[in-house]
Amino acid sequence: MTRLDRWPPSDNQANQWGLDPDTFTREALGFTPDAHQARVLTSDCARGLLNCTRQWGKSTTIALKAVHQGLFVPESMILVVSPSERQSREFLRKTKRFVSRLKIPIRGDGDNQVSLQLPNGSRLVGIPGKEETVRGFSAVSLLLIDEAARVSDDLYNSVTPMLAVGNGRMWLMSTPHGKRGFFYDAWTRGSHWTRISVKATDCPRIPRAFLDEQRRSMGDRWYRQEYLCEFHDAATQMISEDLLANIWTDRVPPMSFD
Repeated sequence: MTRLDRWPPSDNQANQWGLDPDTFTREALGFTPDAHQARVLTSDCARGLLNCTRQWGKSTTIALKAVHQGLFVPESMILVVSPSERQSREFLRKTKRFVSRLKIPIRGDGDNQVSLQLPNGSRLVGIPGKEETVRGFSAVSLLLIDEAARVSDDLYNSVTPMLAVGNGRMWLMSTPHGKRGFFYDAWTRGSHWTRISVKATDCPRIPRAFLDEQRRSMGDRWYRQEYLCEFHDAATQMISEDLLANIWTDRVPPMSFD
């Protein structure tokens, strides 16, 4: 691991780290990503979907991606949307922990309670999942929606226009929560998304004995949703989403009144 006495590093080091988020994460932050995490960190896709097991580290991985963007793209506006303020604060706490390893002073942006401002003018702002709290942000460089399956469609439709001016990127990360909502639609029908899925059985940090215990205690349906990344109808739903989808059609011949 490269030890830093101050930030920024030398020009050569900064150029290398700026082009290679995986190396930056390992050398500057002392975090060793697994193969799936490295794929997320190095992806430059415009729209990313992360459908992952509980406890894989999706928030940590995306926090690393946010820190890299903020440090190496000056004046970046990085917006983090979560279902609750507590979750937004937890996400920002992860980013602050990584930034502190670089000996960069931690401070807010002066306008938002849950925020981090970097010396190069980049800002990371975390907001809770309420449609009325997000309006007013613009030219967002990187939009991150944490626990996206539990964020409302109204909120999603309110934040996506913020990407228009700055041609910003967006990542949705979540564990499934039923066959509904924009996260499910994007995963199953979206045509312009880069999809990455990691099951608990593919995560070396989750013991098999723990998974066996969870399957016994929560039942197969919940287990497959929480740990195997599968989308299921709600337990109380009488008609499946697949059946409902097959009912609707736009192939209706015009009516004639002759």
